[in-house]
Amino acid sequence: MTLALWCVLIAALLPFPFTLAAKFSKRFDNARPREYLAATTGWRGRANAVQQNAFETYPAFAAAVIVAQMLHVAAQGRIDAFAIAYLVFRLAFGACYLADLATLRSLMWFGSIGCIVGLFVISA
Repeated sequence: MTLALWCVLIAALLPFPFTLAAKFSKRFDNARPREYLAATTGWRGRANAVQQNAFETYPAFAAAVIVAQMLHVAAQGRIDAFAIAYLVFRLAFGACYLADLATLRSLMWFGSIGCIVGLFVISA
C-alpha cells in the first residue's frame, strides 16, 4: 500500500481526536451527544467544528487520492507529497481553530483544499 493510501486512512481517523476533545467534559451526556455538541462554546465548540469540517473534506480527499493512484499518471512521490501536505494542513487547521486564529485557520483550510485540487490536476 502506498503512503498516499495510508494518508487516506489517517485522514479518516483525523476527526476523532477533535471529537473526543469536544466531548471532554463532566457535563457531556452520551444519551444526547448531538444536543450537547450543538450547545458547546469556547474551545469545545471549536473542536466540534474541526471534527465536522474534517468529515466534510474527507470524501473529496479520499476520491482525489484514489483517482490519482488509479490513473498512474503522476509519479508516486508527487501523489504522496500532496497527501502528506493535506494531512499537515488539516492538523494545522485544527490547531489554529482550537487557538481561535481565524485568518490563519482559513489559510490552512485553503491549503488543504489546494492539495485536493492538486491531486486531481496531476491526474488529468
